[in-house]
Amino acid sequence: MTTHYISKERLTLEKLKEIIDSHAQIALSQEAIDAVVKCRKYLDAKMEDPQPVYGITTGFGSLYNVTIPKEDLSQLQYNLVVSHACGAGPVVRPEIVKLMLFLKAQSLSYGHSGVQLETIQRLIDMFNDDILPVVYQQGSLGASGDLAPLAHLSLPLIGLGEVLYEGRVRPSAEVWAEKGWKPITLQSKEGLALLNGTQFMSAHAVWAILKSGRLSKWADLIGAMSLDAYDGRIEPFLPLTHQLRPHVGQILTGKRFIETLEGSELIRRPKEHVQDPYSFRCIPQVHGAVKDNILYVKSVIENEINSATDNPNIFPDEDMIISAGNFHGEPIAIPMDALAIAMSELASISERRTYQLIHGLRGLPKYLVASPGLNSGFMIPQYTAASIVSQNKGLCWPASCDSIPSSQGQEDHVSMGSNSATKLVRIVDNVETVLAIELFNAAQALEFRRPLHSSPLVERIFADYRKVVPFIDNDTYMHPFIEKSVEFIKREY
Repeated sequence: MTTHYISKERLTLEKLKEIIDSHAQIALSQEAIDAVVKCRKYLDAKMEDPQPVYGITTGFGSLYNVTIPKEDLSQLQYNLVVSHACGAGPVVRPEIVKLMLFLKAQSLSYGHSGVQLETIQRLIDMFNDDILPVVYQQGSLGASGDLAPLAHLSLPLIGLGEVLYEGRVRPSAEVWAEKGWKPITLQSKEGLALLNGTQFMSAHAVWAILKSGRLSKWADLIGAMSLDAYDGRIEPFLPLTHQLRPHVGQILTGKRFIETLEGSELIRRPKEHVQDPYSFRCIPQVHGAVKDNILYVKSVIENEINSATDNPNIFPDEDMIISAGNFHGEPIAIPMDALAIAMSELASISERRTYQLIHGLRGLPKYLVASPGLNSGFMIPQYTAASIVSQNKGLCWPASCDSIPSSQGQEDHVSMGSNSATKLVRIVDNVETVLAIELFNAAQALEFRRPLHSSPLVERIFADYRKVVPFIDNDTYMHPFIEKSVEFIKREY
């Protein structure tokens, strides 16, 4: 089993995906160990300074002026974690919680947070052993860090809360006893370092971007199958047009469609119609805009996951402790809202192509069945896609344009980025379903073009798809086939 060493080397989303997919172990590099130990020693020495330091020798939020006696500093951090574990709503999916563990360990490893080495090591142990804290989706304002969800992530460190381990949710204390682990006694500033930070938002964003990249590729492949099944034209994808409006995503989309449909008998046969509807003709512009947005948001999130986002920031070499606002989620909240809009559009144009395929045009039977009337055929899968697309439109309202003051006005502007994050995940899941429904329809429509064939690539995808979803002769129970279609596009081509 491979080991990834956490260091100051820039972490990319591709590398993070590789770590997760390969079930790699993680460990601190010697560089990270030295930085963490140095910062903690500096902070311990700073405790002798009579000058109050926010969150280290004072209360939190609007209680920043309340100085805490030295003998109570450990209790202060314990109290912070337990009092902030006020999450609500559905639990966060395990794969995102695992990302949260990794990103929290990464952020604390830079030596600007003041945590004990054993605290980070326990986060790493939990990651490596797939011991995943139960975290809830609701509760963060996305500003003073993801306080409530990160409190739930941190509860097991002190022997509290619940964890998902070996397929069961259990009290962390029970699992700790089995492992021979002792609860950690938090030192000054540690609770604040654990709860401040953007790892809840960032983990959702990482998950959404990685899935969005896969779905963007599938949208092109499925769109190409639909184009051929609809007897569409290839001219809108030729590079001459895109040279006149050289957006990177637009150019790439046109190129992909030409490559995907290379060798198709259908695409090169003479066409009776001189132009296609926008949902086909404008694929390069729409799919391309989504690609551009994914790349932009990816660059922002990569900056975020390579950052220290707790507060205050500790600088041992400069002998400074600065209370600032690196925990504020605005830099990633706005891009997450933008990605939600972009991905929603990918579903929106997909649903329109599905509608065109079942409309009974260009030699295709109405609702893609040989005997419409007796059979409803593919009428209702399009309804389902339309319903999901409509839901996405409601979810696209940007959470980052909202703010509700908290902590007696001390935290008077918040990002609401946690809401941006959770609804982005919902939208991306919805997009997957809508694209799967288009594939369900496109494969059905393609069979009505026989004996002509599409390109070798499209036909290979079609043949693989037919191994799990059959041609529909007469009305049947459709839901299982939609589910199998969703599972099908989880693979890579």
